[in-house]
Amino acid sequence: MRHTARFILCISLMFELAAQAQDKSPSAYSGAKEDLHIYLLIGQSNMAGRAPITKEQEAVITNGYLLNADSQWEPAKNPLNRYSTIRKGLGMQKLNPGYSFAEAMLRAQKGISIGLIVNAKGGSKIGQWKKGTRFYNDAVKRAQEAQKTGTLKGILWHQGESDNGKPDGYIDQLEELVKDLRSELKAPKLPFVAGQVNNAEAINKQIGQLPKTLPDTGYVSSEGLKAMDRWHFDTKIMLLLGEGYAKEMLKIQQEN
Repeated sequence: MRHTARFILCISLMFELAAQAQDKSPSAYSGAKEDLHIYLLIGQSNMAGRAPITKEQEAVITNGYLLNADSQWEPAKNPLNRYSTIRKGLGMQKLNPGYSFAEAMLRAQKGISIGLIVNAKGGSKIGQWKKGTRFYNDAVKRAQEAQKTGTLKGILWHQGESDNGKPDGYIDQLEELVKDLRSELKAPKLPFVAGQVNNAEAINKQIGQLPKTLPDTGYVSSEGLKAMDRWHFDTKIMLLLGEGYAKEMLKIQQEN
């Protein structure tokens, strides 16, 4: 019995040491900095991901990487909002647009890898993303860490549901956010793409105005996209939304 207990203790220690070594392992990405195209994904619940994940979508994204809690790159797999510093419970994090966005960008741009920095929180209002807030500061900090090993290529924003009740001035706050992020990340022409939300005419109209008021910005329309509940898009629509983000991002990048 005593020998058995010692054996079990030794095995336990081996697993613990292996886990610690894994936690301290170097970044999974080892290519050139310019070949890792990184994107910051922020916003509320649809960006966090609420759509069911299929078995096929549980697989790692080939040449896709996710910034983890230690600011290291690891192979990207769903749920992509798992390392958000502001997220709700892990069980609530499901499929977001980043999955199909990354796959579409990889198909369109050969020879690159995609790095995703996902830091969204369901239920957040745009006021919670102002410069100086925790949400803003955490997003900027993680993006700056990612810039040490990759090249920041754009920002994806999906938010507005929580501001539907008081939509006045939304576009002004959104423009301010874009300008602040570009300044902080030292990228004055950094592409920024915003996604429209479900059945919120006043908010969506303002999101649609963004490309007219700020250069190097775009938006993804939600017209005709049916949500699975009041606000959240299902798996099929989430995949379409991610592809829409990629199309708009590529358009802005090609115009630069």
